[in-house]
Amino acid sequence: MLKTLSLCLALAGTATASAQTDAPEDAYDLAILGGRVIDPETGLDAVLNVGIRDDEIVEITEEAIRGERTIEAAGYVVAPGFIDLHAHGQSVLAGRVQALDGVTTALELESGVYPVASFYESAAAEGRPINYGASVNWSRARYAELTGQEPASYTDPVEPGPNAPDWRYTPASPAQTQQVLARVGTGLDEGGLGVGMLLGYVPGSGRGEYYALHEMAAARDVPTFTHARYLSNIEPDSSLEGFQEMIAVSASTGADMHISHLNSISLRDIGEIRPMIEAAQANGVNITVEAYPYGAGSTAIGTALFEGENWQARLGDIEKSDFTLDGVPLTDAEFDRLQAEAPATDIVVHFLDPDHNAEDGALLAQSILYPGGAIASDGGSWSLDGGEIASDVWPLPAAAESHPRSAGTFSKFLRVYVRERQSLSLSEALAKVSLIPAQILEDAVPQMRRKGRLQEGADADIVIFDMETVSDRATYEEPAQPSVGFEYVIVAGTPLVWQGELDTSVMPGRAVRRTDAND
Repeated sequence: MLKTLSLCLALAGTATASAQTDAPEDAYDLAILGGRVIDPETGLDAVLNVGIRDDEIVEITEEAIRGERTIEAAGYVVAPGFIDLHAHGQSVLAGRVQALDGVTTALELESGVYPVASFYESAAAEGRPINYGASVNWSRARYAELTGQEPASYTDPVEPGPNAPDWRYTPASPAQTQQVLARVGTGLDEGGLGVGMLLGYVPGSGRGEYYALHEMAAARDVPTFTHARYLSNIEPDSSLEGFQEMIAVSASTGADMHISHLNSISLRDIGEIRPMIEAAQANGVNITVEAYPYGAGSTAIGTALFEGENWQARLGDIEKSDFTLDGVPLTDAEFDRLQAEAPATDIVVHFLDPDHNAEDGALLAQSILYPGGAIASDGGSWSLDGGEIASDVWPLPAAAESHPRSAGTFSKFLRVYVRERQSLSLSEALAKVSLIPAQILEDAVPQMRRKGRLQEGADADIVIFDMETVSDRATYEEPAQPSVGFEYVIVAGTPLVWQGELDTSVMPGRAVRRTDAND
């Protein structure tokens, strides 16, 4: 393991930090000394020193360096900051929790935001602890067009009037489709990172609209991020069909398509779906995937996923008691009441039980270990007693509610698949949480070419952790338990986590935004 490296032994000891008030003129702003430096792109894996000036990695060397602040990182891993492509919790509090899980960039791509400009304006005004960004929310743009309810900002709830069509099951007319495309195009002009498509929440939208969106995405060289149209192991309208639709649209339009949460959207059909995606990729289809290391998802109880005839059988003969709220299984009566009276209630739905069922664990691993696939959390915001928690609250209240993936996705991935199961090497694992997410975006978003790497000239987004102790603590019953083992988290050259403690006085997060929005 890490600490058996001879150079690590020579420098062994707990990572410490010091401030040098009398630093010489040639000192870096921050010097990281004697850590195991890993860059998944070049294959670098050696005990080295890292010099940071402003927001950039300036030097990686065996030579001695000095810094105004110094981290003694002997026996610790020094790696690129983790990039989460699927982070619904776009708030100060959510970002702080994710920082303790090694995340330095959290992007809202599957859902996206609409209007886009108001998202970036709001985040910049409030400040963010980690880097942030979002795609254009197609479903919200579509909602506005079909119902006539125009949101003033990306956070404004929009409710259709009494005579509005059910936008989830109403195909758009050709004229409406053009207006939806125009709305999405405006979001791209405002800096949206691509097009977020919650297709599974709008299953009755037309095939033509989905195809036209990808034609536009291909023409504008931006990626799309899709939640498959169907969630079912029974045909017709099965998960397999949903993946066939996505592959066909990407292949025929040439659009770069990212498929969200391969693990949960495949259900138990991953054995058929995975080789289908692999074959498409081998034939040049521009598809990427992601997964999270949990056997349960989370969404609002009133979504279209839990409607229609035989929906429980379609999800694998799921019981209503497989849905939990605040860690407690729902009764049939409580499920029905919430669905009717409080459809926006977020619940956790357990599809697989990988912790107690070997077959379920193997199914999940097929998604987690998908070659070239990213790890992404699908994490959300935090609530307390049914209400939103203020951004300036810290520490995270012990009774706060969310899915445990909101706090522990990346440390759980490292703990389970690297340390415990040894399913892949540390460098391979780091690629799935840093380099690969950056590469998925970098053609459309040049900023990302400087992220996901630990190289001279790269952004100084860095995590320093103990591979022997890094671990998730969040559970379904007690999700509000931040991860441990990330001793230092540096965002844009600014230490956000220092000796395991979060610094709430700094907001170093920066916007990730398509370049042409700022031309």
